[in-house]
Amino acid sequence: MHGSRRSRAACHVTVLRIAKLMERRPMTDEELVRRTLAGDPGAYARLVDRHYDRCARYAYRMLGTREDAEDAVQETFLRAYRALARYEPRDAFERWLTSILVNQCRTLGARRSRLTRRYVRDDAALARAEAPRWAGTSELPMDVALERALAGLEPLLREAFLLRHVEDMSYEQMEQVTGAGRSALKMRVKRACAALRAALEVSEHA
Repeated sequence: MHGSRRSRAACHVTVLRIAKLMERRPMTDEELVRRTLAGDPGAYARLVDRHYDRCARYAYRMLGTREDAEDAVQETFLRAYRALARYEPRDAFERWLTSILVNQCRTLGARRSRLTRRYVRDDAALARAEAPRWAGTSELPMDVALERALAGLEPLLREAFLLRHVEDMSYEQMEQVTGAGRSALKMRVKRACAALRAALEVSEHA
């Protein structure tokens, strides 16, 4: 009888220890998705906190202004939340989220380009409008010259360069995120690198 009680007590202590260890271990994205779908109001907020800075950096480099980047990121998380029930756990959440972000940046970038062409006719003013408004060095871990060179790339080239060399994605991952073929993506990255080298050489000798 006493042995049975001691056994149950030891088992209870073990369960408590495991529970405490589970509390300390950061939940994976997939676990947070499941908790969000189960109705945990704080789980999605943790996903946003975990991925917001990375998304904001990418959006800023793609769009060039803090305002546009914030719009893209907010719309990305809103759309991701609405589509969460369709998320497949076999796909990495970060990659799935990035695919939504890439599309939002494309949409906002195209809209801004149309508005700029519609209302601005002076070439010098157009160039100034397309250049990024730097928000401060704390938000720009990249060299300013590189940031400016990136801003001058065609959007699809800038997108490919950032995904490959900043987000450190494989070409397979880039295919999943962008919907483009591997050969097209490799060509975009190659053209982006060549254009950046040329722009940086000009900047160094300016």
